[in-house]
Amino acid sequence: MFRVHDSTVDPDAPGGPMPPAGALISVSREQMWVGSLQEHIGVRVFLEEWDMAPPPFGENWEDEAKAVIYLRGALSIDMGSAGRAVDRLQLAGGVGNYVIRVFARNRREVDQLYTELFGRGVDPLSDEFQQARRALEGREQYLLQLWREA
Repeated sequence: MFRVHDSTVDPDAPGGPMPPAGALISVSREQMWVGSLQEHIGVRVFLEEWDMAPPPFGENWEDEAKAVIYLRGALSIDMGSAGRAVDRLQLAGGVGNYVIRVFARNRREVDQLYTELFGRGVDPLSDEFQQARRALEGREQYLLQLWREA
């Protein structure tokens, strides 16, 4: 899981969203928690800021969610114990409410493939297991599109 939040907010402070149990997102006023279905494989995140709502596009995404959060002109993406992937990214839109549209793909597939690694009886400390795990890195993908709310 990762959190998108206003750069001045501590993502672990009281008042944050609950973990999105099985859902794609969970939201509070100043942060969004995006949920993966697994915790052990690195995901790929694409972030786009738009002047207005972006037009629909033809790529295939399996899940979609949308929410509004308040940002004071900069955002961070927190990966929990792995640290911040993005720290204080300045937004062209400045301070205000931002609509964030989240798209996801391969969430279920990566979760299933990782679970199957254990079903094969391969030692998790072996090279074979680690190579198979690394082959899954980045297959789970997220696109975050944000723009100032009109």
